Amino acid sequence: MTEPQYHALPDELSVLVSQHWQHFVESGHRIPDSLLDDLPRVWAGSDYVAQQFQRDPGLGQWLQDSDPTQPLAEASLRQTVRELLGDCNNEDELKRALRRLRHRHMVRIIWRDLAGMGDYHTTVADLSLLADTLIQEALSVLHGWACEKSGTPMGPDGKPVQLVVLAMGKLGARELNLSSDIDLIFAYEHEGEIEGERRSLSHHQFFVRLGQQLIKALDQPTADGFVFRVDMRLRPWGKSGVLAIGFDAMEGYYETQGREWERYALIKMRPVGGDLQAGKRLIKRLNPFVYRRYIDYGAFHSLREMKSLIEREVNRKGMQADVKLGAGGIREVEFIVQAFQLIRGGQLPALREPNLIKVLPQLVELELLPEDVAEELTEAYLFLRDVEHRLQGIADKQTQRLPDDELGWQRLTFAMGFSARAAFERKLRRYRESVRHHFSQVIADPEQETDAAQGADQELLDLWLGELDATQAAAQLEAIGVQEGDKVYAHLNDFRESRSVQNMQAIGRERLDRLMPLLLEALGYQGHGETTVVRLLAFVEAVLRRSAYIALLVENPSALTQLVKLSGASPWIAERLTLHPVLLDELLDVRTLYSPPERAELDDELRQQLLRVAEDDLEQQMEVLRNFKQAHLLRVAASEVTEVLPLMKVSDYLTWLAESILNQVVMLAWEPLVERHGRPSRLDGQPCNPDFVVAGYGKLGGIELGHNSDLDLVFLHDAASGGMTDGDKPVSNEQFYARLGQRIIHILSTRTMSGQLYEVDMRLRPSGSAGLLVSSMDSFEKYQLNDAWTWEHQALVRARVVAGCNRARARFDAIRHQVLCLERPLDKLREDVLAMRDKMVDHLGEKGEDRFHLKQDPGGIVDIEFMVQYGVLRWASSHGELTRFTDNVRLLETLAALDIMSAQDAGLLREAYLAYRSAAHRASLRKEKSIVDDTQFRDLREGVRAIWKHWFDLQG
Repeated sequence: MTEPQYHALPDELSVLVSQHWQHFVESGHRIPDSLLDDLPRVWAGSDYVAQQFQRDPGLGQWLQDSDPTQPLAEASLRQTVRELLGDCNNEDELKRALRRLRHRHMVRIIWRDLAGMGDYHTTVADLSLLADTLIQEALSVLHGWACEKSGTPMGPDGKPVQLVVLAMGKLGARELNLSSDIDLIFAYEHEGEIEGERRSLSHHQFFVRLGQQLIKALDQPTADGFVFRVDMRLRPWGKSGVLAIGFDAMEGYYETQGREWERYALIKMRPVGGDLQAGKRLIKRLNPFVYRRYIDYGAFHSLREMKSLIEREVNRKGMQADVKLGAGGIREVEFIVQAFQLIRGGQLPALREPNLIKVLPQLVELELLPEDVAEELTEAYLFLRDVEHRLQGIADKQTQRLPDDELGWQRLTFAMGFSARAAFERKLRRYRESVRHHFSQVIADPEQETDAAQGADQELLDLWLGELDATQAAAQLEAIGVQEGDKVYAHLNDFRESRSVQNMQAIGRERLDRLMPLLLEALGYQGHGETTVVRLLAFVEAVLRRSAYIALLVENPSALTQLVKLSGASPWIAERLTLHPVLLDELLDVRTLYSPPERAELDDELRQQLLRVAEDDLEQQMEVLRNFKQAHLLRVAASEVTEVLPLMKVSDYLTWLAESILNQVVMLAWEPLVERHGRPSRLDGQPCNPDFVVAGYGKLGGIELGHNSDLDLVFLHDAASGGMTDGDKPVSNEQFYARLGQRIIHILSTRTMSGQLYEVDMRLRPSGSAGLLVSSMDSFEKYQLNDAWTWEHQALVRARVVAGCNRARARFDAIRHQVLCLERPLDKLREDVLAMRDKMVDHLGEKGEDRFHLKQDPGGIVDIEFMVQYGVLRWASSHGELTRFTDNVRLLETLAALDIMSAQDAGLLREAYLAYRSAAHRASLRKEKSIVDDTQFRDLREGVRAIWKHWFDLQG
């Protein structure tokens, strides 16, 4: 067998190809001579191709016979795939055939790309055609098997109903790259039932099962690898949504709940499998959601928000090396085009094209982009996509990151047709700078900041560098408004001479020397002194080894201003920023920092962040959850200390934040268990979905969370007692939900690099610490009706479902209402409530005579809560509306509205309750206990105690 001429390659690549050739020879396989001329270049650029030749003895002959000089022909490809898959008798044979086809065609596509036989256009076209064909033909086989087993779904017109596979993202736009996930959505046009011999099967159940089989056929790793990694997270309701959805339900979702980012995603939607005509009908139905009939100026707000998200990712460590996500990368070109599509697509149907390269000329024709800009973007995009393909072709791995070693750079340089790395990097840099410029122009912020670094005062720099004596330095600081100049300078001096600063590398020290005069200037402008400086220096010391954060503050004066302002206002905020410097991102945009989102926006933001993480990467998902929580805790604290938000809104925000996180945590815990064990079953035999709720008690249930509150939770399920899950590894329903509860607590409580999500307290569950971690609804109902103590019914007053499904939520609400409306012996009720209150005062009250514990002491928060709870338990049997709310403020209003409590008394209790809680919040942000001087709130305390005596002693 003739040896290829690989010696003409650069030295390191020659050695690499020589090693591959040696392994190939040892395998005993052969390769046609016609392929030898291109082999050195291809193997130098792809270990994956070389390894496939070593594994597949017939690959060389197959490649020659397939004529790699020509792009794929759809008709012949479809016929070949159909014949091969038609010979399969079971799922294992199907998987094997699909994977073999995939490997051979990937080799062919990479060979054409690296040998210069194809270009970007033919590469992505071939990849997309291959994916389309394998999906369609695999689905056809699986659909046939499913119909043989269960019957055929039929529509109201008597015609068969098929699954519709909708591709999103790169595949939807026919721009698939060499090692990309495929984003899919499964849908079907008509609901109905298939009449079977044993029992009927709904269309939904049929298509969910079929979808699961298709995912396994494509995605499941076997000894032969996988076909495509399948990502289903773009479907309605994301990971918590059903796997296959009817057209009507899908349209209803986008009409009522569709988010702005989902409009972006739907631009690239395309039917690729099953009933393609039905898929086109669905897309036509969804177009009004994606493309508004008017010029959508409202999209500019969303575009700027998206720009902010992109900027944050770009600023994170290492992102510049990513040709997709980094500045001037592939995604910014995509964003430019999608911006015009969303804003103008409603009026200009020509823009409703998923393929980016086809849209750019339309933008020129419609005079939305200058011709030279479109040409620059097209040229840059094609170059960047070629770089992406060369990176991914090396090992058939999904990466867009530039090499971090010399061999990697040499391979990439050679594969891109350059003789020297410097020339390649220059061209790459030029293209990225061009993209970055145009990206900034398209969505330019009208309030661009000036370069703050130019404003550094030379005298303050001299002060920081120690070139003034202590007296001069103190005077200079006080002259610009800094309080306690001598003490502040002493701290600065100690910090400058510290080992941490002295050992800094040159670039970091240069950035620090630019920052410190600016920081002192901001300190003086805001009139802060020693306390704030100590907090700020702790933060700066924490980021000395990560000087990108220092650069961020130098280049963003508004962020520096907020850092000084908030650090001076709250040691709690200063500590959070010091522990988690990544939160500096939140200071970049004052509009979002002091404008907390609504509940739906929180859900949407968290869902988007989790979409960027692999479904099976729990560790990274936990980091996302923790960073999300920390960012929003900072935002709400900033809004509170600056009095942008009143107390009630702060508690709402903190409670919504916990609920958003809990709902995602439930799904993150649920899905791996379902994948492993299947779904638990209900009494009627239907699978649970998930028939599980998290009930929040205490402050969470009462919508009164504070900054450091733990979560009082109870887990309940509504599955059949004694039932089993329906998966390959079945377990009892009880065991499944016990594991679900354990997994939820693990995600919430585990301490990671970013800390703990929440401290969880499960002691309010039936039988407390001795009870089951997850109880059934039946046992919960029985316990509450027969065994619960009065204090447990008091706790139930503030309980509500905070995560889980609506079906189980309704069951919990009904049980709660029934229990709270029980007739109770009044003497025993009063006796139990008073005894519990006395016990709490003895154990938790403040013992010092000149101090007042806002929560525990007589006249404090707990007194008000106990009066409310007593009122509900006493009068709910005749006034069922008392079970409607769980928060004390609205319960007080309800008691007054029913004339159970006088409006005057309810008003005083409400005033006291809010005053106490506000003081406790402020103390928390100062990192102080909820204890104040005895002289504070004296009138309110006396008023609360007077109402307490009247409430319990004088009313029978």
